Amino acid sequence: MNNCIFCKIANGSIPSKIIYEDEIVLAFLDINPETPGHTLIIPKQHFQDIDDIDEKTYLHIFNVSKNLKKTLIDKLHCDGITLIQNNGECQDVKHYHLHLRPYYKSSNTMSIEQVYDKIMH
Repeated sequence: MNNCIFCKIANGSIPSKIIYEDEIVLAFLDINPETPGHTLIIPKQHFQDIDDIDEKTYLHIFNVSKNLKKTLIDKLHCDGITLIQNNGECQDVKHYHLHLRPYYKSSNTMSIEQVYDKIMH
């Protein structure tokens, strides 16, 4: 998809803070995080939404999310993780993606760079 921002991130034409990548998916820090560590998991292949994505890719994304949940909790010391997947009018980018949004009991104001450094080291 020529105008899809997530396709451009997946093919490397737009830089991002990638925290996980394999042959099927890419996980990166949200550029406008709702909380520190807010991560998006996208398939490298373009699928619009949950009705469009194939089962193998869908299940792979959820398996990756389980591992990333552990990483975010271990590295960022968050108190929980919310998984969110939007469809239709509430979906800002029309490329299937899963949000992993860390939850903190107390205020946390880490920058994206600080979060990236903690996750990657």
